[in-house]
Amino acid sequence: MAEAAVGLERGAECFENRVLLPEATAKPAGQGEKKGKDPNEDTEWNDILRHFGILPPKEKPKDEIEEMVLHLQKEAEVKPYERMTLEELKEAEDDFDETDRKAIEKYRQQRLQEWKCLQRRQKYGELREICGEQYVKEVTNAPEDVWVIIHLYRSSMPMCLLVNEHLSLLARKFPEVKFLKAIVNSCIQNYHDRCLPTILVYKTGEIKGRFIGVAECGGIYLKVEELEWKLAEVGAIETDLEENPKKDIINMMTLSVQNVSAHEDTNTKSSDVMKPCIT
Repeated sequence: MAEAAVGLERGAECFENRVLLPEATAKPAGQGEKKGKDPNEDTEWNDILRHFGILPPKEKPKDEIEEMVLHLQKEAEVKPYERMTLEELKEAEDDFDETDRKAIEKYRQQRLQEWKCLQRRQKYGELREICGEQYVKEVTNAPEDVWVIIHLYRSSMPMCLLVNEHLSLLARKFPEVKFLKAIVNSCIQNYHDRCLPTILVYKTGEIKGRFIGVAECGGIYLKVEELEWKLAEVGAIETDLEENPKKDIINMMTLSVQNVSAHEDTNTKSSDVMKPCIT
């Protein structure tokens, strides 16, 4: 047994010397050695080298879940400047490095555009009353990129009051559009009641659409969706309605007219048949 143990010990020493010999007589990098081998590769040779300390221990693969958590935490981090107002960013600008300054400038421009867009969309948002003296300023000389809808009305007419109610709702729904109303006598003298209500749509100082009288405005049973559709058709607002709310009624009226015409044609032909033939 003692001889066997000595034999094994000598064999191990010889193996160790063979392994360590290349390290002691190693050639300069690039000579006689293959490049690009991965020390973390799972091979029997790499395991032997790790056992004798020639290669460092194999790196443990990171847990995928742990990496995902770290990634999400990094994404969730909020830069200090993302909590600041535009004024605070300007005051603290010297406290950031060059990289942060570039990010801050980009962030500032983004916030500025968002603020301008919000201000514009919230510029109006209500149906305002004006008089004839304000007509040119509020309507004709309105900003070129703003649609203006003005209702000329008389408070004694129920249809005018109904239109005002609907326009008030639409003004809140489309705050980027200027909705106005004016008593007709303050703008136009001796205006006929049969022309009321009158809705005029302006853009760049020009009339883009008009609805004059009860019938053109939608009738005494006008619904707010129907008025919204009318204004959308002339381009004043961008509606989310997919089709004309009055489509079914229009189809029924068209069908009724066609039936009446067909009935009259039939009666005419029948009367022609009943006429005596005179030779």
